[in-house]
Order: sequence, then structure tokens, then C-alpha cells
Amino acid sequence: MKYQRFAFTAGTMLFSAIAVLIACKKQPATTNTTTTTTSGPQLVFVFKFDSTQVRLNNFGQVDTMPASHSGLSPIFNAMSSHYIELAQNSTTQLGAGDVLYRAPEVGSGSNLAIEFSMCTSAGQGQVFYSCPLSSVTPGTYQWLRVSLAYQNYNIKWTDTAFNIHNAWGTVASFIGFNTFITSYKIKDSTVNVNGNRAQGYWGFEDQYGVVTGQSKGTTVPNPIASTSPIPAGSCVVTGQFVNKFMNASQLIISGTETVNDTVVVSLSTNKSFEWKDLNHNGLYEPLSGDTVTDMGVRGLIPIIK
Repeated sequence: MKYQRFAFTAGTMLFSAIAVLIACKKQPATTNTTTTTTSGPQLVFVFKFDSTQVRLNNFGQVDTMPASHSGLSPIFNAMSSHYIELAQNSTTQLGAGDVLYRAPEVGSGSNLAIEFSMCTSAGQGQVFYSCPLSSVTPGTYQWLRVSLAYQNYNIKWTDTAFNIHNAWGTVASFIGFNTFITSYKIKDSTVNVNGNRAQGYWGFEDQYGVVTGQSKGTTVPNPIASTSPIPAGSCVVTGQFVNKFMNASQLIISGTETVNDTVVVSLSTNKSFEWKDLNHNGLYEPLSGDTVTDMGVRGLIPIIK
């Protein structure tokens, strides 16, 4: 059985492949890990993937599914980030806050790209970055920005025309502004690339084989888009700090901390895999012409523990 290539359409804002974050004020040392080993109290970031979290659009507004589309909530295996910033308020421009991390990159100009081989992925409940609290600029921060680079998850698909029901597949998608990829493993299969791939490059593996493709964009929720926009081509997801009771809060760094501060970065996966559903049955049927329109996460809530 041969696959029809998944065709992607622009279901949300389209992004051009523009290198972002060039003017960051603080450049962390290039490293092949996102966790430091310096002793002392740490600022720790942990991933959470939540299929029940509110589903947002690019402007941080509650998003409804178009009548001709359907969606499902993937089961996440791993995610990686390539940029982390603490922003003081809703008018703090990208790069003007405290930039904690920027992933290793290669090339320059229009060829600038995240170096995938140097990225570290983390799964549900796992630490994806930590740094000494002593290295964080003391202050009060209302917003967190995390630019996502790569995601790997499982989805269920069906095709009644081919008598395929509830089959599982694994998606590996690259959602950073541009990524240099030597090779990557989807589930059991390794795909060789040896080149740059723009935002939206993906690979899909199931029992029938491997398919790769390229989409033109992905949803990037930013509730403060009107006062602090993000550049086209980035995947900088923005969220306001809340406390454990989910009330609006602030991350306060005094510079005299004696214990770790932990932030759970809760990402909305609520029907984040979206497709144009030709027969409106709510089942993803790629062999019958269903076309994927979006793979972006649907919101970020940074929870101060």
C-alpha cells in the first residue's frame, strides 16, 4: 500500500522562514544540553502536555474548530525548546526581557538554523531546562516566552475505504524558524536529511512505512500580540505566570533564593493536530484525502510551583 503525501494548507497565520532572536541581549553559552550543572538553587522548567487546557489561536484567544475541520489531541513523547525568556510585562519586547537560553545554531543570515543534533528533548513531567537562580536578573516577571523547536507524538488514524481502523502513527515535526538536521529518528526509523529545513518540516511513521513533507506554518499563541508581537517565522509561545491555584501571578527573583524555583510549562495539546475533514466524520483518513492544516501547540501556561 502506498501513501498519498499529506498535503498541508494554511489553516492559521502563515510564517516566512525568517531567522529570529538575532538581537537577544543575553547570549547563554552554547552547549549540547539544556540543563546546567552549577551548584546552588536552580530555576527549573518542566514540561506538561495537557489535552484539556483551553485551545487558543495565534492571538491568545479561545479558538473554535472550523466547520469543515476536525482535530485530535496527540499523545506526546518529547518536545524541545530553543529559546527561553522572562518578560517583565506585556509591553516588554522580544529579547528585552531576561533571555535565559538560546539553543546552539549554525550558519548565518538567511541560512541561520537551529542545530538539531545539539538539542535536548524532554517528555511529560521532565525537566527541559534549568539554570542557577544566581544567573537570573533579579526582578518581577509576568510573562514567559518559550520558543519550541521540535515535537514528537503519536496519533491515531483510520481509513474505512482501505479497511484500516484505529491505526497508530508517530509524527516528528520541526517547528523552529529553521533547523539544520543531519538525521532524526521518528519511532523506529531514521530519516537522513543533511541540510536545513524550514519551519513545518515533518516525518510520519507507521506500520506501512515513512512519509515526509513540509507545511507552511503553525499556530503560535501570543496573548500580548498587540503590545509585544513576535516576528514572522518564529515559534515563540507566550504565557502569563499563574500560581498553583491557576490565578494570575508573578515570578519574583530576589537574587537571594536558597531553594529551587520550579515552573511547570503547561502546553495545550487540545486538538493541536488539525485536518480538513472531507466527509466530516471526525476521523483522520489521510489515504482518502484528509489534509492536515495545523500541528502547533494551542497555548502555554507557566505554573509557579
